[in-house]
Amino acid sequence: MARAVYNSIAYQFKDSCFLANVRETSKQECGLVQLQETLLSEILYNSILKVGTIDRGINVIKERLRCRKVLLVLDDVDQLVQLETLSGENNWFGLGSRIIITTRDEHLLIKHKVDLRHKMNELDHNEALQLFSQHAFQSDKPNDDFVELTEHALRYAG
Repeated sequence: MARAVYNSIAYQFKDSCFLANVRETSKQECGLVQLQETLLSEILYNSILKVGTIDRGINVIKERLRCRKVLLVLDDVDQLVQLETLSGENNWFGLGSRIIITTRDEHLLIKHKVDLRHKMNELDHNEALQLFSQHAFQSDKPNDDFVELTEHALRYAG
């Protein structure tokens, strides 16, 4: 869902970045630094930008992006430190910037003083089947050979 929103509004921003799987990436050694470098590289169009440490990354983000109107999506956030190191405060980015955060923990958004929150409803079975099928089969429904496997995947996903 976040990717669809990003794709539909990114054209309104000079600079944009979609950071997927923040939770998983930040678990890796130097994961937060890697995410900071990805953010800076995508927005500044510099593929070799290295920050080295979290604190240096924070300073570079604040310094280089404070005048840019940015669309930033932080997908699957599960710790406050991720928000603090990637999106910090309102003055890190230029006027008109938008930060979209997906998380299962609304308390993180409250602690980070997020202005606007929207709770998404779960997909019903038919919506989940259609979404899964579109990604897996490029069709609204699975091929007859994959119906049982698709149903199993949907049950597993919850």
